[in-house]
Amino acid sequence: MNGYPPPPADWSPPAADSTRVPSLYEHPDFQSIRGAFRAFAAVAVTLVVGGFLLYVLLSSFAPGVMNQRLAGHLTVGLALGLAQFAVMALAVWRYTVHMSRRVDPAARRLRTELERADARGTSDRQPRGFGTW
Repeated sequence: MNGYPPPPADWSPPAADSTRVPSLYEHPDFQSIRGAFRAFAAVAVTLVVGGFLLYVLLSSFAPGVMNQRLAGHLTVGLALGLAQFAVMALAVWRYTVHMSRRVDPAARRLRTELERADARGTSDRQPRGFGTW
């Protein structure tokens, strides 16, 4: 029992409307934008956070490794710490390349199509602005 009263006996689900304009969320370009963003975000976050976590764990549990000198006063720990900046810069660069190649073209197509639908008056989008409470 879900705690809700049963629907009236004469109730039936609404019939599918063949004239309905598909929602923005159902649009194939929107789905491709979401998929491309999620796939990239999952990989990028895993690599960046994983690298930082590895650095912290090595600092905590392998101080002998982190204190080994590489050249002069440069140690493995300092080199790995500086490498974090390079990893972050690489992630940001790949993000901008990925967005300009995969997401931005689909977003432009989707925006153009939605603006055309708004101009024709066939869009089911709500007008922008503040809603009522």
